[in-house]
Amino acid sequence: MRYAMRVGINARVSTSDKDQNPETQLLPLREFCRSAEWAVAGEHVDHASATDLRGRRAWRALLDLASKRRIDLILVWKLDRAFRSVLDAANTVDQLRGWGCGLRSYSEPWLDTTGTSPVANLMFTIMTGFAEFERSLIAESVRAGMARARKQGKALGRPWAVNGEWEEIAPLIASGVLSQRAAARRLGVGRATIQRRLREAECF
Repeated sequence: MRYAMRVGINARVSTSDKDQNPETQLLPLREFCRSAEWAVAGEHVDHASATDLRGRRAWRALLDLASKRRIDLILVWKLDRAFRSVLDAANTVDQLRGWGCGLRSYSEPWLDTTGTSPVANLMFTIMTGFAEFERSLIAESVRAGMARARKQGKALGRPWAVNGEWEEIAPLIASGVLSQRAAARRLGVGRATIQRRLREAECF
């Protein structure tokens, strides 16, 4: 018996444009799955901007299904419908690969992490390179902000855990990969401490 790939469909429309209809994205995505004989495991639609991580509940639910290995592929209309930046895309794809889940874009055939196409691999390598560059710029900005805060005589927080890992964690928060709440749990501090460090380093 042939195994049907379990696909989670994702669509997003911005709240700033009231005329947008998610069906514009969903209709071709459904047809694409039918033609490929894939099993649609669910449709996840958000009405939020790409940067509104809290408002994108459907996207977070979709990633949760991937982490539990309940889907094999996430199908999106377009890259910018799913991710806020190249860094966000590259980090998410790395996560998905660890969960055994692929990512495919309907509008950008080169974005297919399930195949072995030389073009797809090349484009993903380029995307990862840009993401690493973006990550280094964010980290440099964080370090500059911390140095400026020190020169101005500002205390940079008392918890040793933050001092020990902050330069690693701050770029993830700034890029939207890690929420402030998740960062606080990871460092074993309160969310207020994270917010204070962000203000002090002037990351946002």
